[in-house]
Amino acid sequence: MMKKICVIGLGYIGLPTSVMFANNGFEVHGVDVNDSVIDSLSKGEVHIIEPGLKELLNSAIEKQTFTVSKTPTPADIYIIAVPSPINENKTANLRYVEEATKSIVPVVEKGNLVILESTVPPRTVEDVMIPILKETGLAIGDELYISHSPERVIPGKVFTELVENDRIVGGINSVSSDMTVELYETFVKGKIHITDATTAELVKVIENTYRDINIAFANELAKISDQIGVNVWEAINFANFHPRVNIHLPGPGVGGHCIAVDPWFLVEKQPDLANIIHLARNTNDSMPSYTAERAKLILESNGTPEGKVAVLGLAFKANIDDMRESPSMEVIKHLRSQGVRFTAYDPHASKIEFAEQTGSFEEAAADADLLLILTDHQVFKELDLNEVKKLVSSPVVFDTKNCIDRIEWERNEFKVYKLGDSKNS
Repeated sequence: MMKKICVIGLGYIGLPTSVMFANNGFEVHGVDVNDSVIDSLSKGEVHIIEPGLKELLNSAIEKQTFTVSKTPTPADIYIIAVPSPINENKTANLRYVEEATKSIVPVVEKGNLVILESTVPPRTVEDVMIPILKETGLAIGDELYISHSPERVIPGKVFTELVENDRIVGGINSVSSDMTVELYETFVKGKIHITDATTAELVKVIENTYRDINIAFANELAKISDQIGVNVWEAINFANFHPRVNIHLPGPGVGGHCIAVDPWFLVEKQPDLANIIHLARNTNDSMPSYTAERAKLILESNGTPEGKVAVLGLAFKANIDDMRESPSMEVIKHLRSQGVRFTAYDPHASKIEFAEQTGSFEEAAADADLLLILTDHQVFKELDLNEVKKLVSSPVVFDTKNCIDRIEWERNEFKVYKLGDSKNS
């Protein structure tokens, strides 16, 4: 008999995970509290952009192995894949994890397995989930099994990485771990590493914190390079030829639901010890303001202090539609506070989110005095520069992602500024 999985949360992780299992021998019921998500999926439509997602969804629907609703149904395995954001004061907001866990209490049965995939502060399974699951009346670890197995994928390559990446499984006991390994082995080709739940929680937070600290170092180098007349992109590239050096790249900030959020979990847990982590977070959080200030200075230096800025790119990384924690949105806030006129455009945005956002590049760039590239979408690398020149008032570009070819743009009579490269500053 086909085992049934109930997945709570059908976002950027929960939905791909659901359709993977639904195409690998399981009956899957997906749950989400958002009416529009349930409506679109019921019609076979996806609400997020991810290569291969639409095809796998349609396949699961054709096989009749995937259903959706707003409430959990009885299953053998429950996977919780809901957001775990931070509050205004940078503390972890575990409300969604708590609510998802509570939602399955009425339907959980003896012998079931509950897996948390959401990235969370260490001890969330022990201190948040287990107390709630005890309300089932089942003996934790003997009648009800629990694990944490954090997702480790990147938007744009989710299905490749779901299969190929190593996986961490942290059960509350060996039976929980073994059951979880058996589940993921149905499609994971990477090695599956077993540990305890709290260590698994820390591992995922460590991974994203490492990257945040590395990016903060790159952003400091960019600021230094702006002052001393060095091209930071070239310098980092040369430094990375060293076999034991791997410096990340600078940018207008750090976005996404993981890297910009997870380090705060450790700061909250041990504020007196997480000094480097805290400094890195503050450094990266300072970049949107720094970017907006430089954009305004570029306008002034080119004699257009009241000019218009065309903000290009709203997603937090290239070629996706995900705007969660995007530094672009913070840059826009700072442009507004400085009184800078602007329009904004993202080719992957599915809808207009605010008044200054436009639905076309042409409308965004029309009469612009500065093109401000905040996301390195492929379409920005392929712009017809002759057409762009006809649209703008001033042929000036500030590239914060090293997205464009300086030589090509300068050959077409654009004045090019780059973050961390003061050649034209």
